[in-house]
Amino acid sequence: MKQTFNKAALLTLMLLALALLANCLPQQPAERGGLNITLYGFSVMKESLEKAVYPAFAAKWKQEHGQDVGFTSSFAGSETVTNQILQGVPAEIAILSIDRDAQRLKAGGFITSDWHATPYKGIVNKTPFVILVRAGNPKGIHDFPDLAKPGVEIIHPDPVSSGGAQWSILAIYGSELVKSEKQSGESDTAHALQTLQAIWRNVKSTPGSAREARTQFETGFGDALITYELDGLLMKEAKKTPMEIVVPKATIFSEHPAVVIDKNVTQAKRAVVDAFLQYLWSEEAQKAFVKFHFYSVTNDALNQQHTEFGHIEMPFDVSYFGGWDKAYPQVIEGIFRNRVQRK
Repeated sequence: MKQTFNKAALLTLMLLALALLANCLPQQPAERGGLNITLYGFSVMKESLEKAVYPAFAAKWKQEHGQDVGFTSSFAGSETVTNQILQGVPAEIAILSIDRDAQRLKAGGFITSDWHATPYKGIVNKTPFVILVRAGNPKGIHDFPDLAKPGVEIIHPDPVSSGGAQWSILAIYGSELVKSEKQSGESDTAHALQTLQAIWRNVKSTPGSAREARTQFETGFGDALITYELDGLLMKEAKKTPMEIVVPKATIFSEHPAVVIDKNVTQAKRAVVDAFLQYLWSEEAQKAFVKFHFYSVTNDALNQQHTEFGHIEMPFDVSYFGGWDKAYPQVIEGIFRNRVQRK
């Protein structure tokens, strides 16, 4: 009897020890009663998400569900982010610079839901393309054609890795088309091509993303940078680099889709992932985007209240080219790669 008791006591002690050891081991957020969302985004999304959107959603989810939510992020050029997801990184949500990248993820089997059925066809925010120049504008740059002047050194992200770079090409080429239509009633494709070719000859550096291009400009390289307006406004706020923002007479608004990477989302996390995606169109999230100099897609009153946004005389978007289904093969491939980059 005594021997049986000793064995039982020993077994109990061993089970207690194992339980204590298990409690000391590192645990995933879900094991602690929390959840973690992994988001991959194009480069200039970083500040608005990490400083405002993530903490606000986490507080809301905690209040409503009593559960902690954490975020893991990775930011790079939109094409790079898309390639990383296609190669197997564990992203559950992606915010991309161009809709074409979402289409690539769908073609690869990573997205099965229809992001165009979500509010605003999946677009969560937008921003126009502008030109950043040195303080005092010593090169006299007032519109895209001025970038073709002799002696102007331009930083322009690489269209192979950066969605922002592709928006920039559409901005330059489309700007000349829109202005010629306004002046004569017809778009002058020959002049638009010549302008794009002349500007590209002055490009001296092609970093991998819009944020990398900004970093180069901040270090003093180049006379001009074509980029998202929001990045220029963030630079003005930081007051580290003497610079000015030149708003072209006609320029494009880039529009940025958010998508769920369905292939990577488990059933246990589907509810919180879907809730976060929908949250991006909430008034709270849209205000956060405007605070960080994106335009809201849901409430134009928020945009009108933002006095730092520049006035664009002739704005346009990718629908001017017939959407990305036509803009990419006709302009990025047919015009830029075949008739500008390879010359």
